Amino acid sequence: MYTNIIVAVDLSHGEAGKALIAKAEQLLDDGGVIRLLHVLEDVPTYIAAELPRDLNDRRQAEAKVELALLSDGKSSAIQTEIRTGAAASQILQCADDTGADLIMIASHRPGLSDYFIGSTAARVVRHAQCSVLISR
Repeated sequence: MYTNIIVAVDLSHGEAGKALIAKAEQLLDDGGVIRLLHVLEDVPTYIAAELPRDLNDRRQAEAKVELALLSDGKSSAIQTEIRTGAAASQILQCADDTGADLIMIASHRPGLSDYFIGSTAARVVRHAQCSVLISR
């Protein structure tokens, strides 16, 4: 069905990531690629000044280990990628950069703040140029 799937995961919700990977493997064509993507949010500059200089390097290293654990034992078609910035915009940029034909993302039940601000999943759905699968 799909040859290039982006599975956007929040590493603080590992079980949702595992479920998304399992679904992606079912939807992937032979020879296709699953790109497991995690986006590290930027630390505001007024906070970053008080934090250790190597914090971003440590965050990247920790995310790389967690993505490897999440994809371990799964299909050899899984690639991992870590980006930094606003989650929705980085997911959309990754889809554009790689020519993705499907973005998969987990979503929580919307609360009152989501109706005013909008969740990451809602932003991705509104602006994606390819199909988007939302999992709850």
